[in-house]
Amino acid sequence: MKRVLVTCAALLAAVRLAVPAYAEVDGQVIYGSDDRIDIYQTQSGLLRSLADSTVALFDAADVLTQGDKAKLTTQPYGEGMGLCKDEPFYEQVNGAFCSGSLVAPDIIMTAGHCVKSQSACTGTKFVFGFAVKEAGKMPLEVPGQDVYGCKTLLGREQINDGQDWALVKLDRPVVGHKVLKLNLTGKIVNKTPIVVIGHPAGLPTKIAGGADVRDASKNGYFVANLDTYGGNSGSAVFNAKTALVEGILVRGETDYVYRNGCRVSNVCA
Repeated sequence: MKRVLVTCAALLAAVRLAVPAYAEVDGQVIYGSDDRIDIYQTQSGLLRSLADSTVALFDAADVLTQGDKAKLTTQPYGEGMGLCKDEPFYEQVNGAFCSGSLVAPDIIMTAGHCVKSQSACTGTKFVFGFAVKEAGKMPLEVPGQDVYGCKTLLGREQINDGQDWALVKLDRPVVGHKVLKLNLTGKIVNKTPIVVIGHPAGLPTKIAGGADVRDASKNGYFVANLDTYGGNSGSAVFNAKTALVEGILVRGETDYVYRNGCRVSNVCA
């Protein structure tokens, strides 16, 4: 579970795209049990479809297109992060620095601190399909057509503990992935079940449910108990009942703590 922000509807009239009002997820990184799973571990066609409309943000230098494939520069997750060997996903790879989602045919929604300028946007690749679709098979490459560049940073805002969003116009319309639907009313109530889909610690796509809204009374954000990490910034937070995007995860607490010389996830009982 983690402190985050999720940007809200009707903020971006200038680009005629509403962004969900924020959601601050208050607490530690993992709340109770770790609910993160890989794509291959869910039988839900809906969750697979939602995940298929999310992207991993990579530095452009870490994506090498060769023919019809794009090779991704990744690192061993557990070893590189100095994690204890019993940490979930220890043997996987990571490489993404943020997450995002498709909210128009050629527009990605993410966190403002993920894309701070047009220059930073130009230096970013937006990658669909960075996910573990078979047990033990790491996504070291994706189809070249699933990698997109930034044409224009349409808008962004980053205000201390407040708004933190960005909208990116891609270099071409997206093919083969559906546009997600947003909650344009901006209204959400306590105990609403929610799911986050993104790239915790830069890992391949993870789906994390088992969470709900704990406090919807805040101005412009809500408090919940999602299992998230750095790298999840920009992730879409979905209403588990309606499948609408309620917001963007943007901030959090310390991801790991030390235990006997190695690091483990910060857990809230």
